[in-house]
Amino acid sequence: MKHKKTAGRFGHKTKCLWWVICCCLFSQAIQAQTFPKNIQEQIGSYLTAFSKKEVSIGKIAIDSVDIRKNRIVFFANTNCSYLPFREDNVAEIYRNIKSLLPEEYKKHTVQVRTEHHAIEELIPLAFRTKKDNKQKTFRQMVNKPLVTRLSIPYSPKYGLKNKHVALWQSHGFYYESKLNRWEWQRARTFQTVEDLYTQSFVLPYLIPMLENAGANVLIPRERDIQTAEIIIDNDGCRNNSHYIEHTSTNGWRTGEGSGFAHLRKHYVDFENPFQEGTCRVTESIRKGAESRAEWIPDIPEKGRYAVYVSYRTFANSTTDARYTVYHGGACSEFSVNQQMGGGTWIYLGHFDFDKGKNDANKVVLSNRSSESGKLISADAVKIGGGYGNIARGTSQDATVTANVKSSDTPAGTDEMFPAINSPNEISGYPRFTEAARYWMQWAGIPDTIYSDSQGKNDYTDDYRSRGKWVNYLCGGSSLNPKEKGLNIPIDLAFAFHSDAGTTPNDSIVGTLGIFFTDVYDGQYANGTSRYAARELTDLIQSQIVNDIRSLYEPRWSRRGMWDKPYSEARTPRVPTMLLELLSHQNFADMRYGIDPRFRFTVSRAIYKGMLRFICSQYAQKYVVQPLPVDHLRLQFVGPNEVELSWQGVSDPLEPTAEAQQYIVYTRIGDGTFDNGTLVKRNSFRNIQSPGIIYSYKVTALNEGGESFPSEILSAARAVNEKGTVLIVNGFDRISAPADFTGDSIAGFTDWIDHGVPYLHDISYVGPMKEFRRSTPWVDDDAAGFGDSHSNCDTLVIAGNTFDYPSIHGASILKAGYSFVSCSNEAIESKQLSLSDYPIVDLILGKQRQTKMGRGGVVPLQFKTFSTGLQEAITAYCQSGGHIFVSGAYVGSDLWDHPAATPADREFATNTLRFQWRTGQAAITGEVKSAPSPFPVFSGRYDYHHVLNKTAYVVESPDGIEPAGEGGHTILRYAENNISAGVAYQGKYKTCILGFPFESVRTGEARDRLMQSILTFFNQK
Repeated sequence: MKHKKTAGRFGHKTKCLWWVICCCLFSQAIQAQTFPKNIQEQIGSYLTAFSKKEVSIGKIAIDSVDIRKNRIVFFANTNCSYLPFREDNVAEIYRNIKSLLPEEYKKHTVQVRTEHHAIEELIPLAFRTKKDNKQKTFRQMVNKPLVTRLSIPYSPKYGLKNKHVALWQSHGFYYESKLNRWEWQRARTFQTVEDLYTQSFVLPYLIPMLENAGANVLIPRERDIQTAEIIIDNDGCRNNSHYIEHTSTNGWRTGEGSGFAHLRKHYVDFENPFQEGTCRVTESIRKGAESRAEWIPDIPEKGRYAVYVSYRTFANSTTDARYTVYHGGACSEFSVNQQMGGGTWIYLGHFDFDKGKNDANKVVLSNRSSESGKLISADAVKIGGGYGNIARGTSQDATVTANVKSSDTPAGTDEMFPAINSPNEISGYPRFTEAARYWMQWAGIPDTIYSDSQGKNDYTDDYRSRGKWVNYLCGGSSLNPKEKGLNIPIDLAFAFHSDAGTTPNDSIVGTLGIFFTDVYDGQYANGTSRYAARELTDLIQSQIVNDIRSLYEPRWSRRGMWDKPYSEARTPRVPTMLLELLSHQNFADMRYGIDPRFRFTVSRAIYKGMLRFICSQYAQKYVVQPLPVDHLRLQFVGPNEVELSWQGVSDPLEPTAEAQQYIVYTRIGDGTFDNGTLVKRNSFRNIQSPGIIYSYKVTALNEGGESFPSEILSAARAVNEKGTVLIVNGFDRISAPADFTGDSIAGFTDWIDHGVPYLHDISYVGPMKEFRRSTPWVDDDAAGFGDSHSNCDTLVIAGNTFDYPSIHGASILKAGYSFVSCSNEAIESKQLSLSDYPIVDLILGKQRQTKMGRGGVVPLQFKTFSTGLQEAITAYCQSGGHIFVSGAYVGSDLWDHPAATPADREFATNTLRFQWRTGQAAITGEVKSAPSPFPVFSGRYDYHHVLNKTAYVVESPDGIEPAGEGGHTILRYAENNISAGVAYQGKYKTCILGFPFESVRTGEARDRLMQSILTFFNQK
């Protein structure tokens, strides 16, 4: 009876509700009929035309009109919600709609609504002049974040200090149980694959930008590209590393609960290394004798490694656990808030370590703290990225599920099929290439987070795990109080993807943003509307599109802002954006997309969008970190004193990004850079010891954070110097590979010019193999137009390190000469004169005139010899100066480039005394000395001619020949005897090489070659 009575009441309420809805619809229909249909259509047409100035979307239609007293409400379709609304364009829309109204409605107020909101309500907080103090925003006050870097000499007041960002870079290598193989989740196209492509934004650019602004960044994939991994743990080490405890008043003891233990080489099913060991604990002290735990790794190879720590969180955990990382002669200190983040890997930073095991390479945890009587926990330390160690095979119940899309079937309803029995196997790939699902298992995340399918489908588990991982991170905090987790207050989450799709006419597919509001009752735990995710999406998408259009491509397409239930946008309980930056399947997009300059700009735009969103939520002023400095010059100002000078760079896109101070980082010998010296002016002096190379780099600083570093300059005073050489670094190019377009074929021709990565490239899978535009995609193994080889899937490819004066300088110092260095801009702007030095060494590397994207929109960059540089060199040589120039395009950029001029060729012929003969002169990377009147040049030399992780590739060296009397060939390419280097002797001397000096493989060979060049210059 009770059930029937309840059902009756429900039925009555339902009938009443239907009656109200029907009345409203009927009333609205009548009202809409009273409004002229042709005017309604005109308003829709106006909104469509208005939208096309900014967004590539479909038709905007006015579905209905509601007229009440002196107010008219126009209900627009979903397409209208894709517009980025601002106060000015909302005012313009209302003004123009009113102009279309019949006379009898001219005095009515007007409102346009779409997706249940007035368009003025969709203006992001960051763009509102009038703030609503009653509006809930997504924020939590945090006094002590997860990790605080204590060694940096700044605190970004108006950046992202004490903020936490969770982000991830698309997919990753995974086990496909239906094929019994490991594979990428997307196809290899245009020399990359989405699983790696978005990493090439996130790891080298976006994460450092956010960290430089003060944020803690958490990602569910390995962030270290180093393939070695060393685990040091209190429960024992599977290598020659050691864990040591030093006990004082408060001793170490085994803590309650589980901890990490490295018991096996590979992990299967749901084995969790953080449930198989123990942790150690002690109480914190403020003064007195300290207790310490030390993790001393046995480093297999000198290099750069990420350092992660782990610990257990207790009710009485400290908020100030002091870790110190000793690395390469320096040390960096951190404070870790152990009240959050226990039971997983917590990233501290990347550091340079020497090979071997010693006290110069170690991690130390002290119980000395700013608070006493709190528990300090010590568990394993992880150094390096390593290879994947999660072995996958047939699920425990021998079933698999279909690979449904992120926007399709909700979790828990996937159809199951019988599986083919297959033994467990690891990927064999570096861990940074693998999907998030495997990192989470290695990082101790519960299997309920990373394997929704209970091992039946790693594909769906991977994308479903990312949103759940965000909720696990912030579980237990005020932002997600009802779920268990790590208590980390995440301010936003961000999913970085590229999309599929092609265009037939070389037009841009462009940028799409996705968020979702209709879940969790439409709000976050603190009552903030989930439309905050739309604000985040709008800010980031707008910044990306505006910056690309301003700097590179005015035709860049802005797609919609979709409010759709994609798993990565739906699941997180924090504001989240899913970005589809561009189409990795579309050649027009990828001509921009694989250029490092584009990657920097897009990453900076994303950082700026995040910054503006978070600062608007906290009602805080924002300041954008500056751009890197340039015009560097390093000179002796005393017998052993140098002065480094530079110039700040303004950002034409961001008025707040002005430098206020600078940090100068110093490296002595082959050690690591120190933690920097804060300076207020754009110059710095330092005393150097003779016979040692000192190197310097500079960052700009303001209240928003720290810029990316400058190029690196070096100097050294020889003990018994024979003279001083000025090294000019003219190699500042970073670029995409060469490409071509035709009616039926197009593509990247990286065998002609591979381009130049910034520092290194982690996204290149191999050269293109399918250039026919008409070839369709069949499956990921036959990807159609753009299909690429896989021979470089796991190769980290060296790029421009901006550190070549130290390489040249080492050989100059070995020959008994002192040296200083400067950037090419310092010479072009006449801030430094070549005539102050008897010998100049001009580094050109792979410098050459380079377009951006389709070309013809913005000026070419990276010319080998600018007009200013040509004038300076000509004057220098005419006054008797000697110059050494080396570069892969030293001749072709002046002769064989469409932008080359007769003046360029005259400069090469009449000043440098050489002429270009051919490009792509050799492929084997060997040169040999040639008979000449200059017998000082002798021997054979090898240079880097294939892709590798150590030095950038020289795939297209120049063949060059002497021009005029006094010049002779001194080196030839061994495979074909084409001239590779020339020397000229007259009133001055020149030595020109068609391959870069720094690309010579060994230091010993470089020393021999430099000795020959300097001896030639000093011979009478």
